[in-house]
Amino acid sequence: MTNTSIKGNLIDIPARRMYAAEVTISEGRISKIAELNKPVQGFILPGFVDAHVHVESSMLIPSEFARLAVTHGTVATVSDPHEIGNVLGVEGVEFMIANGRKTPFHFFFGAPSCVPATVFETAGDAIDAAQVGALLEKSEVLYLSEMMNFPGVLHGDAEVLAKIAHAQRLGKPVDGHAPGLRGEDARRYIAAGISTDHECFTGEEAQDKLKHGMKILIREGSAAKNFEALIDLLRDHPDEVMFCSDDKHPDSLVENHINVLCARAVAKGIDVYNVLQAACVNPVEHYKLPIGQLRPGDPADLIVVEDLVSFRVRYTYLDGVLVAENGESLIPRVKEERPNRFNCTAKSPQDFAVPASMDDLLVITALDGQLITGKEVLPGKVEDGHFVADPSRDVLKIAVVNRYKDAKPAIGWIKNFGLKRGAIAGSVAHDSHNIVAVGTNDEDLCTAVNLVIKARGGVSLAEGDTKNILPLPVAGIMTDADAYEVAREYARIDAQAKALGSTLGAPYMTLSFMALLVIPHLKMSDLGLFDGDAFRLV
Repeated sequence: MTNTSIKGNLIDIPARRMYAAEVTISEGRISKIAELNKPVQGFILPGFVDAHVHVESSMLIPSEFARLAVTHGTVATVSDPHEIGNVLGVEGVEFMIANGRKTPFHFFFGAPSCVPATVFETAGDAIDAAQVGALLEKSEVLYLSEMMNFPGVLHGDAEVLAKIAHAQRLGKPVDGHAPGLRGEDARRYIAAGISTDHECFTGEEAQDKLKHGMKILIREGSAAKNFEALIDLLRDHPDEVMFCSDDKHPDSLVENHINVLCARAVAKGIDVYNVLQAACVNPVEHYKLPIGQLRPGDPADLIVVEDLVSFRVRYTYLDGVLVAENGESLIPRVKEERPNRFNCTAKSPQDFAVPASMDDLLVITALDGQLITGKEVLPGKVEDGHFVADPSRDVLKIAVVNRYKDAKPAIGWIKNFGLKRGAIAGSVAHDSHNIVAVGTNDEDLCTAVNLVIKARGGVSLAEGDTKNILPLPVAGIMTDADAYEVAREYARIDAQAKALGSTLGAPYMTLSFMALLVIPHLKMSDLGLFDGDAFRLV
């Protein structure tokens, strides 16, 4: 490997200093940083780190995710593989690690702590405390992934505490997930060893957790957007805040990543060094990531941006190798296997019929840009002795279909999807990844579901003779296809869903969270309607 020399205005984040410099790279490491006495263009920074992401939510296998991420200056992710874990168990986690090794990008995976997430849904596999311990022994597994079972922590569940103990024994941090948890319960949850949370909805909630020693991740993904509520924390807590996407769909990942959060934060008047502390430094220190921090002797994981306003990335280097230049990825594609678990057969429209009764309907209220939902009680529309969707009131039918075995679909009702006709469906349905669908009539609902079943995974749309699907053959939640083509196809089907009337910013991403039982208030599982506050099936 020959020497490489990079000139620019070097940003020394810990020293909060900027100066013209020449960085020399030898054998993949920074061998020398020389201060210059003449003006230079561009700004040299450590690479950005996404402090919490489910790579699977990009619908791309890790090697394809990497090709997009590096164009935005991201050099590493702290990745929770519990999506594929819920489908394939430990085999799925090992698939992610193995595929990640085939790219120069720095993937740092966690051991999923909650597979399955609850007992109120059907998952494809389980990962117990002994398996968590074995995963944590691996050098590639740096932390215990988000502990969503905060009731288990608070009530001293033996299996939950055993998983935390494995991480503590090995000196690896434990990620949290406790939306809305406040006061004494938050203190006890954090005292059990939980170090981060990416689920704060308000600044007040985040402050409550900060005072007990927890790090707060500011999340801005394709569905959940908490940037505006939390960004002011960075003014006074630069050492305790990180940036993350959590879930990023492919069309969104083509456009931007952590770089856009830096630009938005600086636009709000937040000190640029505070911003870069959150984007580049804090995740590396908290998770002890072996990536470079722009010091002599460090791995040459660095980026060059045009300015400290837009953070448009000119160059991205990983271990001294140029992997992205002016928005073009230089990471090659790799060939990969397609592990999966899909064992249900086609449904009929009659499977989605709901006999009418004297009862009103308990309706899920989807909230654009949020994972939480509301709930309403509304009178149902009756036709031919059955409750049916009522697009005129935006009361649509939601179904969750078990994809691991043949079973009767679970049917409920939902508002705020806005569809005027047709149906959409997908096997990306956190966390167990059964098939979730929303529609205006049983025929299109059934067709959309059957498109997913036939493809053994995907996101689909149906309206009469119009049918479309983006196949996801890897575990039913990802594809090994070219990332740019996937982004184009996803954008196309997303636009089709909006053309059916959906008013949501990301209808398929929002759809994928309607089965996420660990986020209140009302959700659907393949076993029925679930009350997230009472934590039971309704």
